[in-house]
Amino acid sequence: MSDPDSDTGRGSGTGKMPAPEPLPALRPASLRELFFAFNRLALQGFGGVLPIAHRELVERRSWLSPGQFVELLALGQALPGPNIINMSIIYGDRCFGWRGAIAASAGLLVVPLLIVLILASVYQRFASLPMVNGALRGMGIVASGLVFSTAFKLWKTLATNPLGRLWGFVFAALMLCLVGFLRWPMVWTLLCLGAAAIALAWHRLRSKGAGT
Repeated sequence: MSDPDSDTGRGSGTGKMPAPEPLPALRPASLRELFFAFNRLALQGFGGVLPIAHRELVERRSWLSPGQFVELLALGQALPGPNIINMSIIYGDRCFGWRGAIAASAGLLVVPLLIVLILASVYQRFASLPMVNGALRGMGIVASGLVFSTAFKLWKTLATNPLGRLWGFVFAALMLCLVGFLRWPMVWTLLCLGAAAIALAWHRLRSKGAGT
């Protein structure tokens, strides 16, 4: 028989919440290692760095647990600016303070910036070639596949989230419909749905705590 407390999305008779996820024992040993780790994932991130960041930080180096990666991603998306840049600054600051924030963001930006400047000058010459346009469309399709694969991996972490998988899917579907199809402003939609999700999570946590 399964443990009734194993899935917070379904609730339990005892009202107990699962134990907090333990922090990973591994972390970057130096600013140099932090810089090259983010530089490595940036140079692999054709069409988007997020899937590579999950593989590098969670699966390969074990610096973050899946749940912690989702928390950083949510915070990075709620703040202004590119989410992966925000994540690098937050994680670097947690490891080494302001020096870590600079090292992580520099590793993510410096070398790719030089590459982009070179490729931009080359692209101006060959942008009209059908082969170049076809290659760009192909990379866009591959990038979308990487995003979907990352979303599937992150979906598993909702089992330990106070909202649970059902409400997580509901809020994700609402965000997709309102922004993707109805073209509502993302900032206001995020603020409204984010506030509703926070309120619901707080209510569920309070209810669970009152039941213990």
